[in-house]
Amino acid sequence: MPNILALVGRPNVGKSTLFNRLTKRRMAIVDPTAGVTRDRHYGKSDWNGKEFSVIDTGGYVSGSGDVFEQHIKAQVEIALKESDVVLFLVDVKEGITPMDEEVADLLRRSGKPYFLVANKADNGQLMNQSALFYELGVEQVFPVSSINGSGTGDLLDEVVKIMEKLPEEETEEDIPRFAVIGRPNVGKSSLINALLGNERNIVTEIPGTTRDSIYSRYNRFGFDFYLVDTAGLRKKGKVTENIEFYSVMRSVSSIERADVCLLMIDATGGFESQDLNIFSLAARNNKGLVILVNKWDLVSDKDQHSVKQFTRDIHERLAPLSDIPILFTSVLNKQRIFKAIETAVEVYHNRQRRIATHTLNEVLLPLIQKNPPPATKGKYIKIKYITQLPTHYPSFAFFCNLPQYVKEPYMRYLENQIRANWNFSGVPMKIYCRKK
Repeated sequence: MPNILALVGRPNVGKSTLFNRLTKRRMAIVDPTAGVTRDRHYGKSDWNGKEFSVIDTGGYVSGSGDVFEQHIKAQVEIALKESDVVLFLVDVKEGITPMDEEVADLLRRSGKPYFLVANKADNGQLMNQSALFYELGVEQVFPVSSINGSGTGDLLDEVVKIMEKLPEEETEEDIPRFAVIGRPNVGKSSLINALLGNERNIVTEIPGTTRDSIYSRYNRFGFDFYLVDTAGLRKKGKVTENIEFYSVMRSVSSIERADVCLLMIDATGGFESQDLNIFSLAARNNKGLVILVNKWDLVSDKDQHSVKQFTRDIHERLAPLSDIPILFTSVLNKQRIFKAIETAVEVYHNRQRRIATHTLNEVLLPLIQKNPPPATKGKYIKIKYITQLPTHYPSFAFFCNLPQYVKEPYMRYLENQIRANWNFSGVPMKIYCRKK
């Protein structure tokens, strides 16, 4: 099960630079001006075969009158509650500051495993200076350079060791796990309540992990699955603002525990950027996806073309991953909520689908011969063999003579041919080209 790694520290210690290095993407803005990172960034990383989510937080500031910095402080505290392991970044060039001491105290009180990372140790002299940070009461200091990557390997080795020791959540039976995710006030809790109802004799709660997730067993009308229910289960303490951030943090936790995610959006507000962010989180985690456009009964100006237009608009935002079921629901009126469950079960089975190697080759190789990969630098690419890889989600390997010349548009063509011949609706898919 993937875990969550949070990067914390005061402003301008290099958290966003390290985030970009870990995720191999330039998602976070890097600037010498303190406090540039105010919105959170979420990405996926892996080390030695261990996958985990990475969260880049804003710089921790105490005693400031800047309203943005107060919000950043609250978001850091939320990230500490929701993460499994924390990287505490300090600036080796500036030494220990009062804010560093405050963050160290906060981490000790949190009880979370954390590593002190002395960043900007770009040469041997600065690496030696990192020993100063033992004064913060840590057992080990990791001098790294986020810019050139030195020291990050040793750090990640230790991070992965901690993650592998964390308890895995267990469910009693191997049945589907569905998570209801989305922005605040879109109807997630209402959907869960409508499904579970008051007949508690057919609902059994399975104790979850230390993050207070609860599996609610749903077993009626021919369905049998767990609802990954995290909404409203934990006291939010002093979290009165940053509701969007808190929602996404909980979505990260829910997504990582699920087989299929039901992403709820508000029909009255449309498909917003935060909806797309949460969708992308689930897609990057290779989870099955169903989109529920809730509160459809509240849309007053709809006509016979509204559903098609709304669906088309969402698919355009999701491109190139557009093979996602979209249902229009009203949880309040219990409209199509059972259709939503039927669709989630179908997507679950699509995610489990295995295609025999001989069938893949019989169907796809003739199609590839009719439309082969375009030649590159005068070299012709020949795909000779196809097989499905033994992963928890659909992934396929195409063996060819020159895999490095197969470009993204053609890989999308291969994925489209697979989807045209077999039902993988609602499931992200990975295509790999390998040397034969």
